[in-house]
Amino acid sequence: MTNIRLLRSAKKLRAAALRMSACDPWLKLGLDARQCFRGLTAPGRRTYEASAGGRPAGHVTINMAGTLRGYIQVLFVAGDFRGRGVGELLLRFAEKKIFSASPNVFLCVSSFNKGAARFYRRQGYDRAGLFRDFLVKGHDEILLRKTRGPLLSYNPAKK
Repeated sequence: MTNIRLLRSAKKLRAAALRMSACDPWLKLGLDARQCFRGLTAPGRRTYEASAGGRPAGHVTINMAGTLRGYIQVLFVAGDFRGRGVGELLLRFAEKKIFSASPNVFLCVSSFNKGAARFYRRQGYDRAGLFRDFLVKGHDEILLRKTRGPLLSYNPAKK
């Protein structure tokens, strides 16, 4: 059904950013395509796109650098592919990549994005923190974590 591949070209990344900026939560946060593109292409990030029937179905951006190594920066599913398992497929893909190097997967969900929060809870994510008014005033970002254990004793070979 769905093929996942690394997006390498600026043209494809710009197209992904444009699709992303045209819907919530990015619309509600006031992020335009230029800002979304910067988020997809910042140092240390890799964006992978799921396609179905030759059409982009969604994408996931992973950041393996910094303190929260194993951070899912973006999980986006195109409107006509929502509710069809694409989000779960992209999440599992990202988790597999992250867990091969780190015991923790982190992500944030906007406080107003109740559907996404329910989705992540069903996938085994726990609340790890809260960033009040982090991106825009009046909306918090909830830090979520899925873990296989402490960072310093993690051995990916023993999964």
